[in-house]
Amino acid sequence: MLLGVHVSIAGHIYEAIDRAAALGCTAMQIFPRDPRQWRKTRLKPEDIEEFRLRRRQSGMAKVFIHIPYLVNLASPYNILYKGSIRAAVQDMQEAAALGAEYVVAHAGSHKDSGEGKGLHRLTQAVNRILDKTKALPVSLLLENTAGAGSWLGYRFEHLAYVFRRTEQPARLGVCLDTCHAHAAGYDLVTPAGYEQTMRVFGKQVGWEKLKLIHLNDSKDACASHRDRHEHLGKGMIGLQGLGRLVNDSRCAGAAFILETPKDTARSDRMNLARVRKLQQGKGRYGV
Repeated sequence: MLLGVHVSIAGHIYEAIDRAAALGCTAMQIFPRDPRQWRKTRLKPEDIEEFRLRRRQSGMAKVFIHIPYLVNLASPYNILYKGSIRAAVQDMQEAAALGAEYVVAHAGSHKDSGEGKGLHRLTQAVNRILDKTKALPVSLLLENTAGAGSWLGYRFEHLAYVFRRTEQPARLGVCLDTCHAHAAGYDLVTPAGYEQTMRVFGKQVGWEKLKLIHLNDSKDACASHRDRHEHLGKGMIGLQGLGRLVNDSRCAGAAFILETPKDTARSDRMNLARVRKLQQGKGRYGV
């Protein structure tokens, strides 16, 4: 299993490698810049070089870049829409420079323009991003959402819509967030509900598309549409549900990244230890 956490780039971006390695991670995720601001500067060449050097020294198997929150690839507003595509292309370019394999993006919000129009805009954006970066060895991953407001991606069918219409299917995959799936109404808690959810995912999306799992518990109930992550085993999904996923052979090709709360300096270590314990408990979860 490739296992890691979302780590801070505070100081210099290459220090994120050290933080992940110190936790025993074999995979990691970062924001390339402040997630609540548009890009102000580009990465310095010397920082990129140092990032790649420290990654080689650490043996980090996979690096994921998460696109910041302001990007909306389904926006009906042309200025934001075009700016979001441009920002995503730049993130793909920086990911390639850093040697990262994947860029993760939320499916976007249609802003009350309607799901059909939003999905069409999202598909167009994905195709433009992949076309403008076709020479890069970086893939784009669409992340499912909790379904609050006018967000797309809360149903697996939304992701399937884009996959059926993408012009570069080999460079488009999925990031499955467990908190988001639970909040969107997919049952990950009961054995029967879990298996039904996985059957739907496999049919609608396809297991070959699953490249990353954001492993998070949820503070809120199933179908709440509230995106509030919780420590593993402390939320409404619980260790039984998360344990089924961790030990599900259908997920073996994906990396697991934790986006759990960082209440204390030991929070990441605590949650990583719980994942490893769940692995050791294989067989207890009916998978």
